[in-house]
Amino acid sequence: MKRGVLLYIIFGSLYSCNSADPAVTVATEKKDTAVSCESNMPTRFGTVAADTSLTISDSISHEGMIWIAGNTFGMGAADQECRSDEYPQHTVTVAGFWMDATEVTNAQFRKFTAATGYITTAERKPDWEEIKKQLPAGTPKPADSLLVASSLVFTPPAYTVPLDDASQWWSWKKGADWKHPQGPGSDIKGKDNYPVVHISWYDAAAYAKWAGKRLPTEAEWEYAARGGLQNARYPWGAEEIETGKPKANTWQGSFPDKNTGWDHFKALAPVKSFTPNKYGLYDMAGNVWEWCSDWYDANWYASLKNSNTVNPAGPAQSNDPMEPTVPKKVVRGGSFMCNASYCKGYRVTTRMKTSPDTGLEHTGFRCVSSK
Repeated sequence: MKRGVLLYIIFGSLYSCNSADPAVTVATEKKDTAVSCESNMPTRFGTVAADTSLTISDSISHEGMIWIAGNTFGMGAADQECRSDEYPQHTVTVAGFWMDATEVTNAQFRKFTAATGYITTAERKPDWEEIKKQLPAGTPKPADSLLVASSLVFTPPAYTVPLDDASQWWSWKKGADWKHPQGPGSDIKGKDNYPVVHISWYDAAAYAKWAGKRLPTEAEWEYAARGGLQNARYPWGAEEIETGKPKANTWQGSFPDKNTGWDHFKALAPVKSFTPNKYGLYDMAGNVWEWCSDWYDANWYASLKNSNTVNPAGPAQSNDPMEPTVPKKVVRGGSFMCNASYCKGYRVTTRMKTSPDTGLEHTGFRCVSSK
C-alpha cells in the first residue's frame, strides 16, 4: 500500500481500490484483492532517497543471523492458487548468505537512529511539488495544515465494509511514525522486541547500509522463506493457516472489522512468537510485510522461465502495468492483516509491490549479508 493512499480523499477526489487485478485469471481472482490495494494510489514523496551520507559499518556482526547455504530451487508458484505475477515457476540458484533470524526490532532501529540522527520518511514534512507530480493535472493544493509529517494507521471499522475500498481501514494520522505507531499518544514503551513499522524502503536501506548489511533480493527472500521445502505453499509446509495450532500472526475472523485473535494476537506480535521455519527464521509469514531490494516487474518471471538464473538481483527498473508512472519495490511475507478472504500474502510465493516512499503500520524489514 502506498503512503499516499488517502491523498485523493484529502484532496476531495475519489479513491477506489479495484477488487482484482484484471490480468489475474487464476482461481482466487475474486477472493484475493490485495494486489489492487497496492496500486492506483499516488506516491507522497516522489523523489525522496536514502541518506547516502551514512557511514557503513567496518565490521559486520552475525549475531542474531542465520547462515543459509546456497542451492538451486524452483522460484514462483507451482499450483493454481496464485496471482499471474507468481508464474511461471523458474529455476534460480542463490549463493549462501546470512539472514536476520527476525524482523528488525524497535530496539535495533533505535540504536541506528541514535547513532546517526536519521529521520524516517514518516517523520518528514511532505513536499507538495513532488506530490502533485503523481496526481491528476489540476488537483488543487491541500491546506498547509494537511501537509505535515504523518503516516497511515490501521483503523478497523466497527462493521462489515466492502473489501474494494482500503480507505475504510487506513487513516492518515499526524505524528504517526515508528516511535508512535498509532499516532500521538501511542508509543513503543515495553515493545523493544516488536518489529519496527512505518518504515519506507529508503529507511530500510539506510539501516542496512549503516549495519554493513543489505536488503535481501526477492530470490533470497523466497528461498529462505521456503526453509528447504520445495513447492510448499507456506514456510511451515502445506497445512492451511487456521488448521492445527497457530503458525503465524495473521487475521482470523471477518476482515477488517473483527479479528478473533485465535492466534493470540490482534495486531503486531513480538518477534519469535511463533515456531521458526526449518532454517530457523521467524515470521517469514505474517506479522509485517518485509522489503526486498528488487524493483517490481509484473513480467519478470516470464523473462527468466527458460534459464537457470544465478543470484538474480531483479529487473533494472519497475514495471507495474496497473500504475506505470509510479516505481515500485517488492515486499514479501504478508502481515497481521492478511486473511484468506482478502490477502493470502503469507504464501511463500506472494509478490506485492509498493512505492519505496511507503511506510505503514504493517511494513517492516529484515537484512542479509553475503560476507
